[in-house]
Amino acid sequence: MNTIKNNLLRIGLSAMLMTFGACSSDFIDLQDPNAVASSTYYKNENDVLLGVNGIYQSLRSSNSIGENSGMFFEERSDNTGRNDNQSSSGEPFQFNDFSLLPSNAYLKNHWVALYESVSRANQVLEGIEKVTFTTPNLKAQYVAEAKFVRALIYFHLVRKWGAVPLVTVPFKTTTEVEEATFRAEESVVYQQIVADLQEVVASPLENLPSANNKGRVSLAAGNALLGQVYLTMAATLDGSNKAAYLAEAKKYLTAAYNMRSFGQLKEIPYQDVFDVAKKTTCPELIFQIVYKQGDINYSSSIARNNQAKGETINSLFASNGLGGNVKPDLVNDYESGDARKDFSIKYAESATVKDYFITKYRDNSAAAGTNGYGGNDWILIRYADVILMLAEVNMQLGDDVAAIGFLNQVRERAGMPTYEVSIQNAAYKVAYPSLKLAILHERRVELAFENHRWYDLLRNFTTAELVAYFKAKNQADYGIAKLSNFGPKDRYYPIPFDEFKLDPVRMYQNDGY
Repeated sequence: MNTIKNNLLRIGLSAMLMTFGACSSDFIDLQDPNAVASSTYYKNENDVLLGVNGIYQSLRSSNSIGENSGMFFEERSDNTGRNDNQSSSGEPFQFNDFSLLPSNAYLKNHWVALYESVSRANQVLEGIEKVTFTTPNLKAQYVAEAKFVRALIYFHLVRKWGAVPLVTVPFKTTTEVEEATFRAEESVVYQQIVADLQEVVASPLENLPSANNKGRVSLAAGNALLGQVYLTMAATLDGSNKAAYLAEAKKYLTAAYNMRSFGQLKEIPYQDVFDVAKKTTCPELIFQIVYKQGDINYSSSIARNNQAKGETINSLFASNGLGGNVKPDLVNDYESGDARKDFSIKYAESATVKDYFITKYRDNSAAAGTNGYGGNDWILIRYADVILMLAEVNMQLGDDVAAIGFLNQVRERAGMPTYEVSIQNAAYKVAYPSLKLAILHERRVELAFENHRWYDLLRNFTTAELVAYFKAKNQADYGIAKLSNFGPKDRYYPIPFDEFKLDPVRMYQNDGY
């Protein structure tokens, strides 16, 4: 019975315990998550609003997909990592060292945090049916927001673990939990993701969030995510449906692109995307997690956390650490003259650092203060990402002209030569001999440290190709994490041991673990 109870906490979470966690309409003021029973909570429209805000609030966690979750994303890739495998850094080090164990506590916490968001979404979707709305469109909007987040989280789960438990209703009995404790096939999980997102794109949400609604889901976000889902399905599921998936990816990515409020990407300076003062007005931003400048509890800490000793570019906080690690492998991938390099990374001269650190996220304002209580929002979807996915899908469909046109938008904004010019350069052609690799490179330098790189590699390479890609890298450019550890097992994470042992047959472990 104890193992079942533990599983309720991990997968059923507060729904099974009949509790509810929420935050107020400004996404900041939290209520006690154990104060109100979910079965009796929903009585009016404002209760539902608080419930939806509670879903958004769950995304903030560094164990989930919030600003300090890079361990589960960037540190799994060739962008960042740790050069400390001792003491408390031992388990974090496993992610980049490709020595991840099913018993890893951080892995378990990530799993738990993701399913908490699913649980909160399921609670709202059940509770909303108990409320009479005076405006039907408002109900539809709240449903769309909940289903977007549920789809987003399952998209993370299925790419990291493959087959995972698929839970779409709150649990009320131990029998329901036992019945749901099994890994649904990837194709089934994707079917649910697509179904949720198709409801989102058909909903009455606004095309793009207004300044007052930054941090809330919009139609552009729904279309962008659905397009990425189909693009991923085309690359990773049954090849017989690849053409249909690519067509759908293009359809939804194009819809998101057509909702933009600007013309060409070059109209938006790169630094504006990350400017704290412009986070509610920058037209490139589609979906972000909101943080509150100067607030001890709900401010952003990414600027101070990334700052190296002796530096002040990120924050007024006086760091004594190494800052956000940048692998030489990424440093070397920036082309000469790329303005994104100087904005995104810097070499720290301190004798105890002597290395590059991340400078993409900055708030050294007086409002953030010497404690580094920054106002950075964590950007999950922006238009450069959409544009480069449009380059990718058009390339996959054989329309290189269209693909290059989208690729050039991003290169031109960065002050780089067009692809047609660059491919005539011998060094560029050797480094990126195909349009596919050129787009993948552009995504890397454009979206570095935004938690896209690992998923980009999974989408663009088969398992065998991925192994060959990592094995071909220079160990000296990778740090002390061992490239030799990388193998077929590393396409997926291991199922956390506490989940596996609940039902070793139906919660079977991934190969290699």
